[in-house]
Amino acid sequence: MTDAVKVGFVPFSTAPKGVLVVFTDESMKFGPASRKLLAGAEDSIKRAASAADFKGKSGAALDLLAPQGLKVGRLIVAGTGKAGSVKDEDFIKLGGAVTGKLGSNASAVTLVAELPGGAMKPHQAAAVAAGARLRGYKFDRYKTKTKDKDKALVAQVSVAVADVAATRKAFTRDANVVDGVLLARELVNEPPNVLFPAEFARRAAQLRKLGVQVEILDVKAMEKLGMGALLGVSQGSYHEGRMVVMRWNGAANKSDKPVAFVGKGVCFDTGGISIKPAGSMEDMKGDMAGAACVVGLMHALAARKAKANVVGAIGLVENMPDGNAQRPGDIVTTMSGQTIEIINTDAEGRLVLADVLWYVAQKYKPKFMIDLATLTGAIMVALGTEYAGLFSNNDQLSERLSKSGDATGERVWRMPLGPEYDKQIDSKFADMKNAAGRWGGSITAAQLLQRFVDDVPWAHLDIAGTGMGAPSSDINTSWGSGYGVRLLDHLVAEHYEAKR
Repeated sequence: MTDAVKVGFVPFSTAPKGVLVVFTDESMKFGPASRKLLAGAEDSIKRAASAADFKGKSGAALDLLAPQGLKVGRLIVAGTGKAGSVKDEDFIKLGGAVTGKLGSNASAVTLVAELPGGAMKPHQAAAVAAGARLRGYKFDRYKTKTKDKDKALVAQVSVAVADVAATRKAFTRDANVVDGVLLARELVNEPPNVLFPAEFARRAAQLRKLGVQVEILDVKAMEKLGMGALLGVSQGSYHEGRMVVMRWNGAANKSDKPVAFVGKGVCFDTGGISIKPAGSMEDMKGDMAGAACVVGLMHALAARKAKANVVGAIGLVENMPDGNAQRPGDIVTTMSGQTIEIINTDAEGRLVLADVLWYVAQKYKPKFMIDLATLTGAIMVALGTEYAGLFSNNDQLSERLSKSGDATGERVWRMPLGPEYDKQIDSKFADMKNAAGRWGGSITAAQLLQRFVDDVPWAHLDIAGTGMGAPSSDINTSWGSGYGVRLLDHLVAEHYEAKR
């Protein structure tokens, strides 16, 4: 994966190199360690701040080249806003925002993890370091020529802290979660001629190196299971479908019921016979962002040795319109035995998830299941690109997801489910139909999924607006965002993992 920002931790007393980064607030004061490093340059900083009208506001930065009185080549003074206003969830953004100011020529950076009120706590400094790595990610593997302004930042960031050992310990988990996010981004960003179902499955299988049990089911295995809905989607593609089941058994009692995560993995979606318009169809390489999140999450949980039993399952297909492709009017039989009339072949993700959800529910009897899918454009009409749509049959699970969303910045908004919407997917010829028309499109899609979860507590996250092409943020400028890895890792850690 493209991860060119390397992070390490050093004591406050270490002489800075390259670019020196310090923090101030609207009081324009510095912490004691920062003041020592800036000794002799106070007047030049004040003059520069006055000339630039820099007042320490959140997100603002004062950038000085060859600062007088200092031995570093560059000084960045980053504002944090009103004194005492920085919360725990803001530190990862601080690290990302500062990294965004560095440019591509900063090979060595010393970042002082200190606010005017004193040193950042170990977990706060670790979050700053995580933010730096997340912001530094750039997917440029296929570029043979790159302009200076487009080059990735390649830098060694030394985070100066009060307690090196404690911060390194705190960063261990953060670093593993960042690795999971970057893995998910990498998968979403790959072109579809590189990342088709078999190749996606091969990459997921690399989790075995971390102790994850990985099983790959091919077409014959899925036919034996009766997965007619998933196989119906994939039947028009040269690349055959796959299902990948990943298991991490980290709980003290290996027989404990697992928690389960299911991802939609449509590696490319033309819409099938109900073909999409040509404009922006290239974005449909990202229609597997849900599956990418599940793989990234399993990486994070296994790498940090989460004390939980976890199942991750992904359905991998391409939706293509050849002579063997599924047609509107076809009726498929799912693994559950329920039948679905195909109204629109572009409503394919719910067909893939239907079989995978049923498989996981029946085989593993999990404590809960959460599926992630770039499922509907309708959710983007409703929520834009700031929140994922949350649908659930369980209030406690929904509440915990919402709290984890607030804590990580990967926010969710609960949407309704109800029997009234079920009527919209009733079919004259089968048990249900896969498309219900224009109104409430994200809801009716979720209603269909709910028919395949049995009695398992379940949540569906429609990440069409957040999983790919989401707006840039302090910690992400990549087209593939890796949305969901941090959200779900936090959920497991806070509510379902045995405490150390």
